[in-house]
Amino acid sequence: RELFAEYAAELNDPEQRRLYEEEVTALERERGVEVRFVHPTPGYVLRTSEAGSRRCYLNICSNPQIAAPQARPEPGGRRWALPYSLAPGREELGRGGLRRMVYDVVFHPAALALAARSARFRRLLSHTALEAVERHCAVRLDRANAAVLRGAKYKGVPTAPVLRTPLPG
Repeated sequence: RELFAEYAAELNDPEQRRLYEEEVTALERERGVEVRFVHPTPGYVLRTSEAGSRRCYLNICSNPQIAAPQARPEPGGRRWALPYSLAPGREELGRGGLRRMVYDVVFHPAALALAARSARFRRLLSHTALEAVERHCAVRLDRANAAVLRGAKYKGVPTAPVLRTPLPG
């Protein structure tokens, strides 16, 4: 138990996490790949279900490393480009020991700022997040009953996904 407690304390230490990220970045650079850790800043949480049976949460987060949203004028309105980063879903334990799926969808902070000011843009952001999870994770989400959780900014334990881009040459 003592060893496990020490291990858990080491994992939660910010200095150890920074050291780990530096080592991974250096190792990947040797392999010819640039690595950037995307630390999600909490925004809001969507609650829905997978295939109507299993509870599921989508954390709508932000990080400045993601490209900013762009609008193009079109007849009748605007067409938005909403770049995002999607971390693979992870299983977490909820109340009563029930397992639930949690997905992190990360947008640029400007997208969340627009969503805070406009209910229509928040619906667009939520729809984009639901569509991203369905497309990339091959799951079927209950869109009709998807709802924003009041008072919750993030569900589960935050994890930092990695963006990898090949270095030139």
